Amino acid sequence: MSRRRRRYRLPAWTATLTWKAAVFIAVMCCALAALLGVLVHVSVASQTVKDSRDKALTRLEEMSRLYESGEPLPRFAAVDPPGLPRSLRDLAVRGERGTMVTEFQGRPTMWAAAPADGRALAVRLDYSQGAATIDGLDRSILGSSVLAIGATLLVGAFAVTRITRRLHATAQVARRISGGDLDARVNDPRTKDPSRPLDEVATVSGALDTMASSLQRKLQTEQRFTADVAHELRTPLTGLSAAAELLPEGRPSELVQDRVRTMRALTEDLLEISRLDAGTEKVDLAVHALGPLAERAVRAVAASGNAAGPPTEVRVVRDVTVETDKRRLERVLGNLVANAHKHGTPPVVVTVDGPVVTVRDHGPGFPDYLLAAGPQRFRTESGSGGKGHGLGLTIALGQAEAIGAKLVFGNVPEGEGEGGGEGDGGGGGALARLTLPEYVRLAEEPDGDEDGDGSPGGAGRDAGTGAG
Repeated sequence: MSRRRRRYRLPAWTATLTWKAAVFIAVMCCALAALLGVLVHVSVASQTVKDSRDKALTRLEEMSRLYESGEPLPRFAAVDPPGLPRSLRDLAVRGERGTMVTEFQGRPTMWAAAPADGRALAVRLDYSQGAATIDGLDRSILGSSVLAIGATLLVGAFAVTRITRRLHATAQVARRISGGDLDARVNDPRTKDPSRPLDEVATVSGALDTMASSLQRKLQTEQRFTADVAHELRTPLTGLSAAAELLPEGRPSELVQDRVRTMRALTEDLLEISRLDAGTEKVDLAVHALGPLAERAVRAVAASGNAAGPPTEVRVVRDVTVETDKRRLERVLGNLVANAHKHGTPPVVVTVDGPVVTVRDHGPGFPDYLLAAGPQRFRTESGSGGKGHGLGLTIALGQAEAIGAKLVFGNVPEGEGEGGGEGDGGGGGALARLTLPEYVRLAEEPDGDEDGDGSPGGAGRDAGTGAG
């Protein structure tokens, strides 16, 4: 069995700008404190050792005169005294003078030695005070460095937090704009005063506000244009439809009436899209059983003539009650079923499994551009023969968002059936999955007819119901 290497991942908070700035400030402060501490330590230690060495050499000269005159030496001076470092003794025997700091009887001692008749004349000087001075200095440097690093971190964290707070506010506004709130603005006060210099965050905030304003103007212009065109087309299309009904029966009359119906459907779709873009749609929520809604939507598509070919199969695996807008949900399912019949290959299967409704055909599947970026207006699948105007899936997606549902488009891999039941027709095909918020019944709510058409809200409906 091969052993898998586990990649250690740092916590998410380590990726924040505040954390990185704190680490950078701490490292720089530590490096600066260490550098200054070393410089001060070396300077003070050198000066202390130099003063003690000069004092020890001065006493060594005095002891040398006493030794040469034959006078007795004091206790801190002697010839080849015990405790004299061997290296310093060898240096004196060779005829040179030197000093060295070592431990003698548990205390720091400065030794100075000079040659004396082939031996070493040495004096010792207590170095405890000098060593204590250096130790105290080191502790002071360490303590002051810790305090300086702590104070610098606090000040740096405060300054960085102010910047990151403004960046977070800018990012939040950007997310609101991407979510459709085109009125969202950062409104950084630094961008209001032209005489005030701008920092980088204010520059980004101002650029985001300018971009949002420009985007809002363009979208509003486009929405107004679409709505105006659709409204202006309604009146002549109504008259044209009435005039087409007066034409004598025949193939030319059927072609004219068909084109008029297509233009009226396109006009209504444009009006619906303009309302969705403007966000003026009001949702009428109520509790319904999902299975009967799916069946009714399929029957409506069949009655409108948008489901050519074999009838759509409806399978209710597990029925649930949902709180939704019945008209908008039927609009979403109707567009998905109509699109499956128009651009796919039979059989078309609608499956209700809990709060999830899937619409599947067995054609070539959704194109790559739709899977990558969602449905696009006035763009249809290649090879569709120019059928449709590419607004059905766009409206379905907008209405799904309006009722709080999630609509996802995908393709079924070849050789994989959807649902595993009979009549799948093999693998492959387009699959649209609509997930609705499931309604949770409260304990005090009475049981009853929830969808208004005699269909109970609980599960237990027969699967495999045909509609069309």
